Amino acid sequence: MTDEEIVALYWARDEQAITHTAERFGAYCRTIAMNLLGNARDAEECENDTWLAAWNSMPDNRPTRLAPYLGRITRNLALDLRDKSRAAKRGGGQMEAVLDELAECLPAPNGVVKQAESAETARTLNVFLRGLPVETRNIFIRRYWYCDSAAEIARRFGVSESKVRVTLHRTRKKLKEFLEKEGVLL
Repeated sequence: MTDEEIVALYWARDEQAITHTAERFGAYCRTIAMNLLGNARDAEECENDTWLAAWNSMPDNRPTRLAPYLGRITRNLALDLRDKSRAAKRGGGQMEAVLDELAECLPAPNGVVKQAESAETARTLNVFLRGLPVETRNIFIRRYWYCDSAAEIARRFGVSESKVRVTLHRTRKKLKEFLEKEGVLL
């Protein structure tokens, strides 16, 4: 089924929408959750919560592309579940490594306290990302949005792990310089 047909099922409140969504996007959403959570049972729970969240949000939203829509829902749910798990000392996933890598490039969580400043930082990051070559941008996004490992990224793009690590290192350095130039407090 196409995205439009699946969305139409959601809008018609037809439960087959969930079945078709799970068949088409299950592996995609499960991978996002697994990368963030590092636990198959939690990833499965997050995937199921994604279908419920999509069901509940569709009457108000009509996405044209389901993959990014569902990916964002999954990512947000996984991050929430990760925070709860971390509080319970269960940890897991690639997230700690990703946050450590970006620690020197991005403002500290307590350094940007106002919503407007956070939104401005996000806009600045988007400008930076749009200025990157496509391959570099894709590698950066796979690592820092989807939390893929260097090995997974290398496999996906047919490059060496070394190239992925070097690309990420250089891009983080450029990001730090760009944010400092733009006046974002680090």
